[in-house]
Amino acid sequence: MSDDIKNTLESLIEQTYKVEREYKSLSASYENMQKFVKEIVESLGAALWVVDKSGNIVIQNTLASSLGAVFSCINLGLKSQEIEQNSSVYAVKITKSGEHSVILATDISAEKRSARLVSMGAVAAHLSHEIRNPIGAVALLTSTLLKRSDAKNRPLIEEIQRSLSRVERIIKATLLFTKGVRITPQNFALSELKAACQNAIKSYDYSKEIEFNFSGFDGEICADFDLLDLVFSNFIFNAIDAIESSDDESGEISIKHSFDGASHDFEISDSGVGIDPKVIYEPFKTTKLKGNGLGLALSIEIINAHKGSLALQKEPKIFTISLPK
Repeated sequence: MSDDIKNTLESLIEQTYKVEREYKSLSASYENMQKFVKEIVESLGAALWVVDKSGNIVIQNTLASSLGAVFSCINLGLKSQEIEQNSSVYAVKITKSGEHSVILATDISAEKRSARLVSMGAVAAHLSHEIRNPIGAVALLTSTLLKRSDAKNRPLIEEIQRSLSRVERIIKATLLFTKGVRITPQNFALSELKAACQNAIKSYDYSKEIEFNFSGFDGEICADFDLLDLVFSNFIFNAIDAIESSDDESGEISIKHSFDGASHDFEISDSGVGIDPKVIYEPFKTTKLKGNGLGLALSIEIINAHKGSLALQKEPKIFTISLPK
């Protein structure tokens, strides 16, 4: 073999190795690019589909793969649209890229809910102000009438007073919710909170035989008395309604207080029906026949304002309110 042929072969071999190295380098770069693009697509926070001209899915991220029902409702002929599915709302944007369409679906349920609550809160605040004056006048007249009525009419007037008290609580809760919670902490005896709860029970209308048990309401606490009164009243009323909705002829509600040196813990339990955790904290949404759905949502705000916490144990049903010392 001549030197020229030998040199040519060596050169070809070297070129082959060089091409192979470049190919491996390009392959690695391509794989890294694919991985990078995939990470971007997965981190979008929105469902992404890429479909061909026939509407077949070419690419989709993990979130998109779980939203097949949403994809089936998308109109590929519209550039933007909103789709409601399973109590969630998705904003859909479609962009054309050659023969493919890129579809992004973003969950805007929280924004929709916030906008709706702002609107509902404004209306509720207006109505509350308009209703409060005539309600006050009726309450004053009813109180006067009670003093002048005979014994047979007293139960009827007392029922009117309980109904007025319920309307007043709803108005107070609505105004508090729309204005925002601001606490004014002060030291007071826990026995005062117990007495307020017992007065609230007397003002509430229920038909079954219910046993109320309070324990551990000794000592003092530093908190906003009026707001805590509202919180515990809400929980007691919800417990009463739960028992009223049960098949049992009677029920029991227990409120226990304990203090470990760092926090005041209140356990509220009842023998009534269970609750749906999906709706209990959402304002203006309730599964009960009574109320406007503000009770627990407002209670959460009040507890948070005290830098406390609320926990729910399902079986048996126990709400635990913890307030720092």
